[in-house]
Amino acid sequence: MGGRERPPKARGARPEAKRRTGRPPGPRADRPAVDRPVDLGAARPAVDPGLEIARLEGYLAWEAEVAAARRDARAFADRFPWLGPDDREALEQAYTDDRLRYAEEVVDRAVGRCRALAARYRAECRRICARWAAVCLSVAFAVALLAVVPVALHG
Repeated sequence: MGGRERPPKARGARPEAKRRTGRPPGPRADRPAVDRPVDLGAARPAVDPGLEIARLEGYLAWEAEVAAARRDARAFADRFPWLGPDDREALEQAYTDDRLRYAEEVVDRAVGRCRALAARYRAECRRICARWAAVCLSVAFAVALLAVVPVALHG
């Protein structure tokens, strides 16, 4: 990623993950120090391949958007052949910045909508599960009652 362009802010990052831990500076416990022997049998942190693939897809999609914005900015600047090199570069940069800012806003809106839908679907799923649990408990209670009542009446 060259220039001033950058991918959208990390949307999945939690605020608590960004806070400082208050640890003193120095070698971190999760990285071996130079003078400390490396334990090759130590467990590596679990990596979610789906998450890594999603990050890679996001990175590639953003790089494609940056390339398209630059290409379109050059095409737009070509409409003004009388512009000097500095003016042309400023126009291309302004066009690219506006396009990337718009793309970031579109992504932010889409992420917000996805999160809202996910929350709605989770709530609906919990409601359905609670209903099924109530139905199953009611049926189990009715069956147990029907099994006990004849024994109690004949006993």
